[in-house]
Amino acid sequence: MPVAASAIYFLNLRGDVLINRLYRDDVGGNMVDAFRVHIMQTKELGTCPVRQIGGCSFYYMRISNVYIVIVVSSNANVACGLKFVVEAVNLFKSYFGGAFDEDAIRNNFVLIYELLDEIMDFGYPQNLSPEILKLYITQEGVRSHLMSKPEKPVPNATLQVTGAVGWRREGLHYKKNEVFLDIVESVNLLMSSKGNVLQCDVTGKILMKCFLSGMPDLKLGLNDKIGLEKEAQLKSRPSKSGKTIELDDVTFHQCVNLTRFNSEKTVSFVPPDGEFELMKYRITEGVNLPFRVLPTIKELGRTRLEVNVKVKSVFGAKMFSLGVVVKIPVPKQTAKTSFQVTTGRAKYNASLDCIVWKIRKFPGQTESTLSAEVELISTITENKVWTRPPIQMEFQVPMFTASGLRVRFLKVWEKSGYPTVEWVRYITKAGSYEIRC
Repeated sequence: MPVAASAIYFLNLRGDVLINRLYRDDVGGNMVDAFRVHIMQTKELGTCPVRQIGGCSFYYMRISNVYIVIVVSSNANVACGLKFVVEAVNLFKSYFGGAFDEDAIRNNFVLIYELLDEIMDFGYPQNLSPEILKLYITQEGVRSHLMSKPEKPVPNATLQVTGAVGWRREGLHYKKNEVFLDIVESVNLLMSSKGNVLQCDVTGKILMKCFLSGMPDLKLGLNDKIGLEKEAQLKSRPSKSGKTIELDDVTFHQCVNLTRFNSEKTVSFVPPDGEFELMKYRITEGVNLPFRVLPTIKELGRTRLEVNVKVKSVFGAKMFSLGVVVKIPVPKQTAKTSFQVTTGRAKYNASLDCIVWKIRKFPGQTESTLSAEVELISTITENKVWTRPPIQMEFQVPMFTASGLRVRFLKVWEKSGYPTVEWVRYITKAGSYEIRC
């Protein structure tokens, strides 16, 4: 169910109403008094963004020195309501030159009322795209002299508002038509001290930057299992694409044709101009770990530790990782450390209670070791048992994907038939990459 808001209020930090708009007659105009008395004066603003008072619910959010409050008299989608507030603030900022505070509201109350009538109809959210609204609400907001000048509205407002491609305007032209595609993945790992994987998944996103003329139609092919099986079924012959992967929790940009994806399992879209996030995904099976860490920590009495950590890169020999950081925990009562490393540099960080081992460039199919001796402070009172926090890693591996995701093809079609240049780049970095000691 959508928001179905009865009213929306803009309040300052004192609780004064700056602007309000009533969309339904099922709540009274004094509902803001209940919010002021039961929430603002009791100083419970930071406890929960949703409160129920009487028969009404209040969704509120603080932006700068302004509270935006949505009043709902019936059951509604809270996430949709808060998302509406975020998108509305972005819209106001685009009109006000990037500022949204009490002064900006006081200087632009006529424009805000006009926008509130467009972005919500009888309590239901409507179009909040700044690019589209600026086509027919051409009034300029009062901007600070430090802000940039407003962009001029583009023609064909009716086509942009009612057409199927609201995220891209017509008439774009580039001398060189290029598409940049980046696959960025984060590896989350929890591994035991014996090398057993306890928990592992990959979260990834496909970022695109398009500089294409006209109104192009793009088609992206990946080596995902469902897509390859569907393609083989349509072509009536088995697939020969090698390794396939299973994508979980896939979400797309609004430009993707979901009807074609459901029927053909291909990512077809008319891209926005410039940079945008095409899709996000998650993978839990068949993850290729870029690094394996084998730690050995021996406690020699109560005042000494021996630490040996071996790090092995599992990716291809022609690849390399940049900015590798291994954080090896040590007890809080550490007095002195001495260590040897085969590659990189290491030092003891007392504020983090760990040995920080940094390797600027780590080639594939190689291994490096760290050997350290840790001396602890001897105390008369009995020390608590050291809980041994996990080892943490940071890294970036260009041209490598832990999921095995690959771009099989990226086709660009436009009625003028101009040539295009496609650039594809892969990068894998550490998310929560932890190894128990």
